[in-house]
Amino acid sequence: MQITTVGLDLAKNIFQVHGINEQGEVLIRRRLRRAQLVSFFASLKPCLVGMEACGTAHFWARELMELGHQVRIIPPAYVKAYVRRNKNDAADAQAICEAVTRPTMRFVPVKTEQQQAALMLHKARDLLVRQQTMLVNALRSHLAELGLIASQGRGRAEDVIAVIEDAEDQSIPVLARSALKPLVDQLRAAEDAIRALADELTTWHRSNEASQRLATIPGIGILTATAIAVTVPDATAFRSGREFAAWIGLSPRQSSSGGKERLGRISKQGNRYLRRLLVIGATAVLRYARGKSAPAAAWVNGLLARRPARLVSVAMANKTARIAWALLARNETYRRPQACAEMA
Repeated sequence: MQITTVGLDLAKNIFQVHGINEQGEVLIRRRLRRAQLVSFFASLKPCLVGMEACGTAHFWARELMELGHQVRIIPPAYVKAYVRRNKNDAADAQAICEAVTRPTMRFVPVKTEQQQAALMLHKARDLLVRQQTMLVNALRSHLAELGLIASQGRGRAEDVIAVIEDAEDQSIPVLARSALKPLVDQLRAAEDAIRALADELTTWHRSNEASQRLATIPGIGILTATAIAVTVPDATAFRSGREFAAWIGLSPRQSSSGGKERLGRISKQGNRYLRRLLVIGATAVLRYARGKSAPAAAWVNGLLARRPARLVSVAMANKTARIAWALLARNETYRRPQACAEMA
């Protein structure tokens, strides 16, 4: 009998396969080594293959799709509900096989190599920015032990960095300069790499039509536009802008029962990187619109009169995410509100 659905539990070397037919009967349950995986699926007739989203999921999805299979990537949190009792590779593969057949299941769009490469620019840059912050904080704390105080912020640390780089300066011991000079060199190298990656992102942005349309939205710059464009290759996978905002984690957490709605803080589920970029962009718009009399700032100032500034910035980020989904799903460009356009 032909296998119609396969649950594949991914790993580094040992993979678990669980295959069923149209009637749900288990036809295969076995372990495969990495070298056996492609040849095994090449021997099968085209079928539905489910796997959990992980670091190698998109690679294996592309490999199996080239063999003619229909591949669906499932968020791990959605698979957990189908695991029976004890967790092991066989139980995970069976749960994936069960979850991939559910009509209401949500899937992760398969990314191309170019999309993953563009996303690596963001991940590498984010890592270097964190290392930059760590290095600056380390320099400030070490020099504070010697009585040299630098204010917070990268730009204000140049005075104390100049002391370390000046071999003729006698305000710090020679051993301290020897210890801190490698940190300064590493900081300079990280900053050069950050600028190079930013240039690469700008070049990619200019060649991507979806990213350019996203950058027309207030509060979204090149960094946020490119991040959304590569993370969400198909916006139609979300039914609405609210679902997209909820996926990012910008919607309120619900604890409703008995017909009573109880909304709490935002869920903070989903993509942390996109959520952070959207909130930072919304905070910049909030700072610009605060106290302004322009029609575009009326909504922001109305919220500020009733709610704290941080809550308003998150609400603006939620609104921006919904607008971004509309632009991607409908292939449109941002249009200013009609009232603002008429007064411009």
